[in-house]
Amino acid sequence: MNKEYVKKVEGAYRVGETRVSLDSLVYLFREGISAEGMVDSYPALTLEHVHGALAFYLANQKDIDTYLVEGRRTAELQDKESRLTNAELIAKLQRARNASQIPS
Repeated sequence: MNKEYVKKVEGAYRVGETRVSLDSLVYLFREGISAEGMVDSYPALTLEHVHGALAFYLANQKDIDTYLVEGRRTAELQDKESRLTNAELIAKLQRARNASQIPS
C-alpha cells in the first residue's frame, strides 16, 4: 500500500492531511532534532508522518532545498516591501512605544 506523506497544497508542501509544513520538519532535521522531538513539537504528527516526510525530503532534496530558498527570498522581499509601505505606521508605533517606555 502506497501512502502519500507529503502533499503540495496551494503552493506549499504539507505533511499528510495536516497543516504542518514540510519546511518546519526540514529545519528541525537540519538542527539535528530527532523524529521523536519533531512529534513533540507537532502533536498532529505521528512518527510515521515524520519519517515519511523526511524520506520524501531526502528523495527530493535538491528540489525542496530550491523551494526553501525561493520561499526565503519571497519572505524577505515581502518584508522589505511591507516596511516601505508601512514606514509611517511603523514610525508612529515606535514613537508610541518610546513615549510609554514599553520595553522592546
